[in-house]
Amino acid sequence: MHITGTHFNYYMVCHRKLWLFANNIQMEHSSDLVYEGKLIHESSYQQRSSKYEEIAIDGIKIDYYDAKNKVVHEIKKSSKLLESHAWQVKYYIYVLELNGIEGVTGLLEYPKEHKTEEVFLSIPDKERIVELLEEIDKIIHSDICPKAINQPKCKKCSYYDFCYSDEF
Repeated sequence: MHITGTHFNYYMVCHRKLWLFANNIQMEHSSDLVYEGKLIHESSYQQRSSKYEEIAIDGIKIDYYDAKNKVVHEIKKSSKLLESHAWQVKYYIYVLELNGIEGVTGLLEYPKEHKTEEVFLSIPDKERIVELLEEIDKIIHSDICPKAINQPKCKKCSYYDFCYSDEF
C-alpha cells in the first residue's frame, strides 16, 4: 500500500482516524463537514483546473500543480489543522523530489478565511518524513486500532459517531 497525503494528514490529526481510514472504514461519505470541504474545494479558484495539472504519482494525488512555477496548491476548509495540512504538502513535495522534480514549494489556501500559507521542505523535514513513513506504516498495519484521543477536535471529525457511539 502506498502512503498517501491523506494518510500523512490523518497521522498528524489522530492515529485512530489514520488506522480506520487505512483499513477501509471510511465515514467521510456521510459527513456534512467533509461535504462542505468538497464544495469549498470545487467552488474556489474555479479557473485552476484549466491552468494547473492534476498529478498522480507514487500513491499521492495532487489536485493542483503549477508545473511552470513548481508549486503545489492545496485547498482546505479551515486553518485549524494547519500543521497537519503543512505536513501533507511537505509529503507531496518530498514525493515529487524523489521523482526528480526539484525546487518545488507549496501553498496552503484557505478561501473561507482569505488566508494563504507557504510551505517549504527542509532537510530536517525530509529526515522527519522518513521517520513518519515508518510510524504511519506501523500504525496502518497494526492489528489493533488505536484508542480515541478524546479532544475537542474530535467533535468535528467524520469518525466521531464511530469512536464515541458507546458514550450515548
